Amino acid sequence: MRILGIIPARYGSSRFPGKPLIDLKGKTMIRRVAEGAARSTLLTDVVVATDDERILAEVNSFGGKAVLTSDAHPTGTDRCAEVLARWEQPVDVVINIQGDEPLVDPRQLDTLLAAFTDPEVQIATLASRSITLEDLQNPNRIKVVTDRHDNALYFSRSAIPNFANTKAEPLESYPYLRHIGLYAYRAEVLEEISKLQPTALEQVESLEQLRWLYNGYAIRVVETDIETPNIDTPEDVEKVLALL
Repeated sequence: MRILGIIPARYGSSRFPGKPLIDLKGKTMIRRVAEGAARSTLLTDVVVATDDERILAEVNSFGGKAVLTSDAHPTGTDRCAEVLARWEQPVDVVINIQGDEPLVDPRQLDTLLAAFTDPEVQIATLASRSITLEDLQNPNRIKVVTDRHDNALYFSRSAIPNFANTKAEPLESYPYLRHIGLYAYRAEVLEEISKLQPTALEQVESLEQLRWLYNGYAIRVVETDIETPNIDTPEDVEKVLALL
């Protein structure tokens, strides 16, 4: 199976402009992500997809692969679809690797990609049983419920299922799942979903994956106990430096 790892990396982050190029103990963040992803045992190739010449130059400087993409993409999925359309080698599966996780764990990538040994899997993502009551009530922590085949039924910023009618403590009443936003797709499925129009359901929750569910695509949810910190704001840098 030929698997392409794509790392979307924008320079103009609203909360932390230029963060792919910040120095983390002698290496830029984008370099740490690219080198960490390359340690996956299942990836055929890794490429950075960026809208900025400075990030392109940095990746080229350490011998990585990078492509310059449009600066008009609203999501990382759209950026990945552009790279796939321009990629000259055959690709079976694409994994969208977060460009703001410099401690990316290749075992986590391999766990997700192993789902594609099942020919029925169209899209796969990760979730964790490690969830607190605060997470459950935090709209920035996405929750997911699955069917008996581990396919997603719904994603929400709210607690799902609702626990208003339970007599026990919420976390004792149901095995809640917290979504981890790492996605992989069959190549042909990525091409298809990149052409879908936004839906009202997606816009209400501000969750792109609901567009795919709404249009009938199945999302396999793979459980993991591995999670790495991301850098969203300058305040996040210190916790990553401590772990390095």
